[in-house]
This record gives sequence, structure tokens and C-alpha cells, in this order.
Amino acid sequence: MKSTATTPEEYIAQLPEDRKVPIQKLRQTILDHLDSDFYECINYGMLGYVVPFSIYPNGYHCNPKLPLPFMNLASQKHFIAVYHSGMYAQKEIYEWFVTEYPKHCSSKLDMGKSCIRFKKMNDIPYALIGQLTAKLSVEDWIAIYESQIKK
Repeated sequence: MKSTATTPEEYIAQLPEDRKVPIQKLRQTILDHLDSDFYECINYGMLGYVVPFSIYPNGYHCNPKLPLPFMNLASQKHFIAVYHSGMYAQKEIYEWFVTEYPKHCSSKLDMGKSCIRFKKMNDIPYALIGQLTAKLSVEDWIAIYESQIKK
């Protein structure tokens, strides 16, 4: 469900009532743990956390007019999704998250390469998402991106 919102606040205001609180809590968790050099914006119709052009002027290799993405948060049709590019690029982060998840959440992990799906709004492991967010600084992410993804 791609939003037409232009600001994070507008994105949240447009959500169905049952999604507002979990998205707000996830957003705040991410902001509380995110390296301050990342920038919050609307990216691909979702809440996005990106490396600004002032730090990485080359932008995203798939579309250099866009800043380098790191994380996204979205309300999809049947779930809330957290997208974390570091898990896609760093096997160690992915394995850490898969190992830690059952310690924080009673529901089964529903995950793609970089997408964590939450279908039960009352069973979102906010503390674990905070730890995941804090795993990489902007410098770390740029180094991983350039060595693992950008070819």
C-alpha cells in the first residue's frame, strides 16, 4: 500500500486507526536508536531512513536521484513491515536477528531477505527493532553498501 503522503506525520495521519499506534511506536523506536546522521523522509511511499546526499552524494545506484536507503517502515495491506537493508547485506546481522527474535516475540518470525512482517499488532518486539536499528552507523552502512551491494 504505497502512500501519497509527503511527510512522516502525514503518512501516520492517513493510516487506519488500528495501525497508528504501532507505527508511531516503531517510528519512535527507530528514531531513538538510529544514528543521527541518517535522515527520516518518505521513501518509496513509506517512512524511510536514508543517508542524505550531504553525506553520500552519489545516492542509490538503482536511482541516483534518490538518497541511499537504509530502513523503511510501512503499513501494508495485511501487516506492518520493517525493511532493514543491513540484514540483506550482512549475514551476521540477519543471523543475529533470527536468533534473537524468539527471545522477544511469541509469534513465528515472518521474514524475507530484508523485510520483517508483523501481522499481530500486539506482538511487535520494539526493543529488538531498536537493537537492530542501532547495529549500523551511517559510516558502517556506506562501507557495507559499497562493498556488498553497489557493483
